[in-house]
Amino acid sequence: MITWRSLARTFQKHGSLKIQVRRLSLLEHHSHQLLKDFNLPVPKGYLVTTPEEAEDVVFNINAPSVIKAQILAGGRGKGTFDSDQKGGVRIVNSPREAYQAALNMLNHNLTTLQTPPAGLPVHKLYIYKAVTISHEYYIAITFDRQRNSPILLISDTGGVNIESSDNLHKLFFHLETGITPEIDAYIQAELGFSDSEMEDIKAMLCDMVRLFKEKDATLLELNPLVRTGEGFVCLDAKFEFDNSARFRQADIFEQGVEEGTKQEEDVKRAEELGLSYVRLEGNIGNIVNGAGLAMATNDLITLVGGRCANFLDVGGGATKEGLKKAFEILGGDERVKGVLINIYGGIVRCDMIAESIVAAAKEIGGFKVPVVVRLQGTNSEKGLKLIKQSGLENLVVEADFEKAARMIVERTPKFE
Repeated sequence: MITWRSLARTFQKHGSLKIQVRRLSLLEHHSHQLLKDFNLPVPKGYLVTTPEEAEDVVFNINAPSVIKAQILAGGRGKGTFDSDQKGGVRIVNSPREAYQAALNMLNHNLTTLQTPPAGLPVHKLYIYKAVTISHEYYIAITFDRQRNSPILLISDTGGVNIESSDNLHKLFFHLETGITPEIDAYIQAELGFSDSEMEDIKAMLCDMVRLFKEKDATLLELNPLVRTGEGFVCLDAKFEFDNSARFRQADIFEQGVEEGTKQEEDVKRAEELGLSYVRLEGNIGNIVNGAGLAMATNDLITLVGGRCANFLDVGGGATKEGLKKAFEILGGDERVKGVLINIYGGIVRCDMIAESIVAAAKEIGGFKVPVVVRLQGTNSEKGLKLIKQSGLENLVVEADFEKAARMIVERTPKFE
């Protein structure tokens, strides 16, 4: 099976291999609840899924309210919906405005600088009472890999402006000691907080470090943290959690899977079947058995002009059920425009693997994209013959590794 260690070694050796490392992110409403659990100040928010619910919430708030699309992408305020070309963060002044805004946001696609070109569908909205902002700040805790140390990032420029700000302070600390008095003094001097404001900031930083440590976070970002007439409030937050913390943070990871992100769903489905799934950036899907074969397949496809969309290692599970699930995972990935099945038959004979491929393909209704099958090993000729005679459309066989790679690249639209 593919291991992250073997992938890391390959990445170090072949700089062109780009892996989308799996780190769980949370939607804003989940993030707000987590902040609230650790005593960090957040507005009282309401999650809705229909225009009628949005109308009722704003009626009960009885004040100007903020409606925010819930997707795992930044830049929502400057994004555009395919319905009315407006953004994903809106202020409404009446229940009727809330209804109309929700009507144009729910079940429509929102496109931002961080989404695919077609955008992401919005199925949930988060609503809270609008606040009067006197200043925006940015605060984050993450890891600096080069120094192997947590780092505090803080700026008196928050919101979308942080991306173009040069005033970002970087302060290293230890999780054991937390934010030291020296760091607090530096922050107060550089950002100009009053003594009373600094007491609030100290408390928030202490709670942020505690949350970061206890929940195995790799990123905790408050942006913006705003100053209002009533004190500081976290209006938006972003979290990332290392996938290796899944067994310790089951409740958090369940929230991420519940949101139905395509990558998390595919990973979860693959793991349940004993398969290994690694997402890459291209459009050619790979089904292989073995990490070494996966690396070789990726390298060869890249060499002949293609780009891989994934590694999907069935290992010893090249059975009808395992291959069927592998086909379903790739079939549900809109990026995949072609598939190379590259299996080496050892203990499991190639003719048995061929029978499994044919049976699984027929159960899912055949292939909708071009598929090239390469079998090598015990009874490979017999296996290739079985597949060739199966009558399945969009499927060809080729015993030679390089020829098989060239065939799938030629049959797959060029990756843009």
